[in-house]
Amino acid sequence: VLALWLFPMVEQLLPISSAEEQLANELPTRRAQQFRVSRGYLRDAMADLWQIDALSVPIYAPPGQPPLLEKGWGHISMSHCQDAFLVGWSHKKIGIDIERTDRKIKNTQLINRYFSKSEQRSILHLQDEEINSFVLRHWITKEACIKWQRSSIAKDFSNWDWGKDSDTATHKLDKHHLRIHHLTHHKWNMAIAYSIKERMQMPMLCVSSS
Repeated sequence: VLALWLFPMVEQLLPISSAEEQLANELPTRRAQQFRVSRGYLRDAMADLWQIDALSVPIYAPPGQPPLLEKGWGHISMSHCQDAFLVGWSHKKIGIDIERTDRKIKNTQLINRYFSKSEQRSILHLQDEEINSFVLRHWITKEACIKWQRSSIAKDFSNWDWGKDSDTATHKLDKHHLRIHHLTHHKWNMAIAYSIKERMQMPMLCVSSS
């Protein structure tokens, strides 16, 4: 099973644990607010999945670290963009990423720094809007792979090889092979990555009205 929860980012404060509240109090004001909102959404999604109280969900998700559930509770991943927050859960390890479909991220320096020579060649014949779409789709795909890997953009973005519209991605060094799903809902693009060895159903997307 592979489940996703999409929360429009209205910054509604949902319950978080006392330990998470203490962590939030140690952060700058803006980051503290983002932390409270994201952990509240994360707990709300898991409470919906397990049909338990949100504060009873055994989550470990300190600032700047990938979220973890206690052993036996499955695996989670999360991502946010300007106006939405995405939570993913599965019995097996996953990585997810979300971005707005209209985000403009065409940037020559970014492309030269993070994209392989073959990817750069694929862009040469494209128009501006096509370049933006190409870069955006590659970005969320590789971000999802990196979150599955629990690595970083700086370290591994260029090491992931994904062909346009392919349903698999491969790490050039470690030879990880991941299955890739893409979803679009209204103004958001999403990418989901998991081991090609796993057999999973198509993701179920739950859209919150919160």
